[in-house]
Amino acid sequence: MLVIRLFRTGKKNQPSFKIVIVEKKRAAKSGNFIEEVGFYNPLTEEKILNKERIKYWLSVGAKPLASVANILISEKILEGKKIPKHKKAKEKKVEKKEEKTEEKKEEKTEKKSDEKKEEKKEGIDKKNLKE
Repeated sequence: MLVIRLFRTGKKNQPSFKIVIVEKKRAAKSGNFIEEVGFYNPLTEEKILNKERIKYWLSVGAKPLASVANILISEKILEGKKIPKHKKAKEKKVEKKEEKTEEKKEEKTEKKSDEKKEEKKEGIDKKNLKE
C-alpha cells in the first residue's frame, strides 16, 4: 500500500519536510522513497507541490496521511474537510469525570465535618471526665 507522507530534513529546531511517496511498511526515515512530490517548510509556511504527480499517485491508490492531507486540502489539490490531528475528548467522559470529582469533594468534606464533630464530642467528654 502506498502512502504520501512527510520526510523530515533540516537541522535541529529548523524542520523542513519533503513530501514523498513510500510503501506503508517502510519508514520514511530510511530515505528509500519511491518519488519526491513536494516540499514543506512549517517555519516559513513555504509549500512547493508537484500537483500533477500528486494527482497521479492519488489516482493509482496512494493515501495521504493526516498532515499531508491537510496540506493538500489547503492547496486545493484534494477536496473535503481538514482532518483533525488531535482527537478531542468525548463529552460524556468529561461530564462523568466532573461528576466523580464533585462527588469525591463532597465525600471529603462530609468526612472532615464528621471527624470534627467527633473530635468536639470527645473533647467535651474529656472535659466532663476531668470535672
